[in-house]
Amino acid sequence: MTTFAGKFYEPTDVGFDEAVFSRVFNARRPADRMPSAVLVADNDQDVAAGVRYAKENNLAVAVRSGGHSWAVWSVQNDTLLIDLGKLNSADFDEVAGIVSGGPAIQGGNELDLFLAERGRFFNGGHCPTVGIGGFLLQGGQGWCQRGWGWAAESVVAIDVVTADGDLVRADAEQNSDLYWAARGAGPSFPGIVTKFHLKTRPRFTHLFHSVQVYDIADFAEVMAWMYEVEPTMSPEVEIVCVSLCPPSVNGEPRKRVYVVTGLALSESEEAARAALAPLQTCPIVDRAFENVVTESSMAEQRAGQIQMNPENWRYFADNVWVDGKTDEIIAALTPVFTTSPEPDAFTIWFGNGLMRELPDMAFSLQAPAYIATYLAYEDSTNDSRNRVWLNDAMVAAQPVTVGQYLGDSDMTNRQLRFMADANFAKLQDIIAKRDPDGRFVRYLAKDSSTVNRNHWEV
Repeated sequence: MTTFAGKFYEPTDVGFDEAVFSRVFNARRPADRMPSAVLVADNDQDVAAGVRYAKENNLAVAVRSGGHSWAVWSVQNDTLLIDLGKLNSADFDEVAGIVSGGPAIQGGNELDLFLAERGRFFNGGHCPTVGIGGFLLQGGQGWCQRGWGWAAESVVAIDVVTADGDLVRADAEQNSDLYWAARGAGPSFPGIVTKFHLKTRPRFTHLFHSVQVYDIADFAEVMAWMYEVEPTMSPEVEIVCVSLCPPSVNGEPRKRVYVVTGLALSESEEAARAALAPLQTCPIVDRAFENVVTESSMAEQRAGQIQMNPENWRYFADNVWVDGKTDEIIAALTPVFTTSPEPDAFTIWFGNGLMRELPDMAFSLQAPAYIATYLAYEDSTNDSRNRVWLNDAMVAAQPVTVGQYLGDSDMTNRQLRFMADANFAKLQDIIAKRDPDGRFVRYLAKDSSTVNRNHWEV
């Protein structure tokens, strides 16, 4: 009988249900999926033993790092769920500038604080409770991605448990196929990463935040200007436009607005202000309800993200990479930005107009702008209404949709391209070689035969 240092649960055990769902961020959880067993691993030896146990008992393996998957990929039928929550340590090599972190370490709340003490920075996920495991496997759309690159580009090596239950190192020189796949394969990676080794950069010394708040009726005019100015701006500026409803101040009804934000991570106040200055060129800036540029901090940014993404609320999320003529893009996106049924929902436009060439890795699909909607709410009776609204809004966006980013996807509802065709074919070859028996789960999709294809083109 297999023994583990961590805790092992079967359905008849006290605590099984809690082990299945306790670290799932989204309170809207699957009712038709349940693993056959759960292993809360203590260490990488537990992970390897868990894979061998699954093989002996004819189970597939699903994995949970941080629990932030909107579709709850970690909860699947006929599986052993290996929970990596205890693999959250960090070490730093001061000579090489390399940080090594377990997959469950939270990029904002834990890893960034660890690195800040050492004067270093890694552009992890915006929501501070996101674990680095799933985030990096999907590409890693982190802070200042438009200029500093996808977080997965900073992965220099991984420690990974294979389908045979062996623990190996993968980098550009050894097990390079796993290294290639780990940077973008997402939840179909043919292994379990137990540690990531990441390049870091010197920490910025000044962080300035530009915020302009417009009436939602000004959406089209602001976006037309944004498509002109964003590609001209410094790569040290993160540019995000957000449709949201600010909290009520005096009990008045909440009103949706359109917020233009720029975040400059710079070496001086002068450089930060200069980098943000082009945002003052909006032709209707005089109509902004608010227009401020203030010094901020990562702690303040994390607090804002937590406020926008309350834990244990119900969520629907979806996203698209968009490209095309500006007027056509604006027309196609108007519904998703202006008609949300939930006051706490928000939709973002994430500037990516610099469009750097990507390195050779599994992650391979991007466009000049990324759009994502997060329907956050508490009332379960709104589930059906919200699902229909979001699906309809995504249909309206189809004419300018290139594909989507794995990190905010739900293939059980809607399937889109997320990887270049050649990269996807290469990934399938690696999976067939590394996991021929299907020990690890594949993408959780409505139709496995049409994964990585836009559903309206099938």
